Amino acid sequence: MRKTSHRSRSVLAAAAATVLGLAGCDAVGGSSSGPASATAHTARRAPAWDVSPRSIAAVGDSITRGFDACTVLSDCPEVSWATGTSSAVDSLAVRLLGRAGAAGHSWNYAVTGARMADLPGQMAQAATRRPQLVTVMAGANDACRASTSAMTSVASFRADFEDALSTLRQSLPKAQVYVASVPNLKRLWSQGRTDPLGKQVWKLGICPSMLADADAVDPAAKLRRDTVQKRVEAYNDVLKEVCAKDRRCRFDDDAVYDYRFGTDQLSKWDWFHPSVNGQARLAEIAYRKVTAKGD
Repeated sequence: MRKTSHRSRSVLAAAAATVLGLAGCDAVGGSSSGPASATAHTARRAPAWDVSPRSIAAVGDSITRGFDACTVLSDCPEVSWATGTSSAVDSLAVRLLGRAGAAGHSWNYAVTGARMADLPGQMAQAATRRPQLVTVMAGANDACRASTSAMTSVASFRADFEDALSTLRQSLPKAQVYVASVPNLKRLWSQGRTDPLGKQVWKLGICPSMLADADAVDPAAKLRRDTVQKRVEAYNDVLKEVCAKDRRCRFDDDAVYDYRFGTDQLSKWDWFHPSVNGQARLAEIAYRKVTAKGD
């Protein structure tokens, strides 16, 4: 038999190494595109958002309390867009959990008059229920102050919202958060200013930075309202930016801000807060956003 040369042995060794390399390196701890690696990749990309949470807590202000939806200057939480049980609204909780589920597995910690600075405390309360979804609608009262100079600064608004999310995450790192944008307050003024009764109620102190001197259209009044509007838009930018940093947080992409509330969607007592019909429209928006597919 012919003796194999040193050169031939070298060529064979190189060819064997090439074949082993093409087969993969898992046996010696390398990476591969085999089933194990594919499973790990799938696990990393699994959606963080559950479109069917089984419990809901709501935080925020008078809108989430159903203020002025049923009777004048009173809360009416049964028609809340987030957690109400009224069939006239079909709240987010009812749409997700059913009416019985909404009654037993949803909680409303919103407070009429609350500002963003109050949200960390509300979040702490909500966390004790260990909800799978927390809804947030806050910010209107930060703009609705006695004057434009008294409005919450954008920096403080951001810090308070970050604090609220951090408070929730300390207890519930995997809870989902749906964040509704602040409504278009200037549009609410333009709709309500045509009603004499509504304007009389506004004089009791509802959103004076926007609604005071409702019939005034002089340059000073225009500047005041525009200033409030720009602040609301800045608040919504904050909500979007902060929420985007949290994988389990969804902002409504300004859906509430963009919604064109008409007279049917506004309270017949103050022409500013949502009516029962308006609450139902907010529930529709929330349900659409919460159940949308995607991460």
